[in-house]
Amino acid sequence: MLWTTWLMANVCMWMSEVAAAWMMTSLTTKPLWVALVQTAATLPVFLLGLPSGALADNLDRKRYFLFTQLWVASVATLLSVVIFLDVMSPALLLVLVFANGIGMALRWPVFSAIVPELVPRTQLPAALALNGVSMNASRIIGPLVAGALIASAGSAWVFVLNAALSVGAAIIISRWKREHTPNPLGRERLGSAMRVGLQYVKQSYLLKGVLLRISIFFFHSTALMALLALVARGMQDGGAGTFTVLLASMGAGAIASTAFLPRLRRRYARDSLVLRGAAVQALAMAVMAVTHQLWIAVPAMFLGGAAWITVANTLSVSIQMGLPDWVRARGMSIYQMSIMGGSAAGAAIWGQVATWTSVPVCLGIAAVSGITAMAAVNRWMPDAGLEDDLTPKRIFPAPSIPEPPKHGHVMVQIEYLIDPARAAEFRFLMLNESRRSRLRHGALSWELLHDINEPGRFVEVIVDESWTDHLRRFDRVTAADVTLRDRKLAFHTGSERPRVSRSLMETTV
Repeated sequence: MLWTTWLMANVCMWMSEVAAAWMMTSLTTKPLWVALVQTAATLPVFLLGLPSGALADNLDRKRYFLFTQLWVASVATLLSVVIFLDVMSPALLLVLVFANGIGMALRWPVFSAIVPELVPRTQLPAALALNGVSMNASRIIGPLVAGALIASAGSAWVFVLNAALSVGAAIIISRWKREHTPNPLGRERLGSAMRVGLQYVKQSYLLKGVLLRISIFFFHSTALMALLALVARGMQDGGAGTFTVLLASMGAGAIASTAFLPRLRRRYARDSLVLRGAAVQALAMAVMAVTHQLWIAVPAMFLGGAAWITVANTLSVSIQMGLPDWVRARGMSIYQMSIMGGSAAGAAIWGQVATWTSVPVCLGIAAVSGITAMAAVNRWMPDAGLEDDLTPKRIFPAPSIPEPPKHGHVMVQIEYLIDPARAAEFRFLMLNESRRSRLRHGALSWELLHDINEPGRFVEVIVDESWTDHLRRFDRVTAADVTLRDRKLAFHTGSERPRVSRSLMETTV
């Protein structure tokens, strides 16, 4: 049911993007305006992705998902009314496309967080590939339906159908039998939840590498998508049908490639597979820059679609495997922000480059710079190839006090007694691993103190935003954190376990 909902939602998205892009070419022929349709559609995800992810990690995901579909239906209805009244302008179209993008910004993080609830971790790569099939089947279905409606009835009816399908998806979501279990500690404050999400990504080498690669890929590959309507118009006998066929070819290539993804993942390391995908996508873009023949453009778009899903699926699996459940929606929202931020910036910049030069020259520059940038980041920030065990482990008892403080930061101090001969080794472990772990769990700050008079005494200092946020960290412990705890304890030479003290920082009350 949810996969069908995702398919319907994506069909609506592609119908809307195709109709809006084609409508803009009828309102103006300036490349910048046409490219800005892509920017208006994707920029909301960049601006609102993190707040949406924080809400999806705290609210009832079923109701939140339902709201996003009703939002999209309302915007599609408004678009159709404006077109029927014949008052559409380039600026108004961009505003309404932006409003539709808000619904997409709210929808993506919650759906990304739902998928791991439904399948075991071992089947997550296959489930994500199936989502790729949904996305790319919609890339075929949406443009075909939109193209047929535009040619036969007009763009307004595309948005009417979009609204109807969105309402249908909302009805399916309402039948989802999911029980929301509120957190006993209550909801995180939005600002705090956003900070923790950003902090988690910032302290993860794996996640930062994924985000950099996906941003680079979409920044360059979006040049083709943003200018495809103009490419189609410039081809021999080009028109709305040509535009639809090119989009459908790209979707078909993406769907066909999913059958080979498991074999490719076994054969190539992540960085190698991503670089090969970026190279094929760059080649497809270069071909589109020089050809005016549809019979050449169709296989080029097919290969481009295959490369697109290969890169996107490989990096999506990588980031999903690097996120624990408690921060998954926020992590995926940052991933989607990277995609849409790269796409929005790329569409605007490549549109301006095309205005200064020409569409073929712009695509050629994007192809060369795209593969060059991906090769550089693979060399500069290679995949470490290590995955932490993020299985939840509730083995550390949360502290209980008679009157928990309602305000003020909480300072936690953990005292270790270390053999001075091993101090450098212990310091390296604490600075490089314990610090990142504490900050990923939401600590405001972390410090390691070394007693000047007693060389073997170290004190780990962690500051939490509040007593409630301190308790939340006990719910976020994973198997990897337990292993790290054991490695730290192996250095401790005291007869008793490290002494832990907790203090309320009065200066923050």
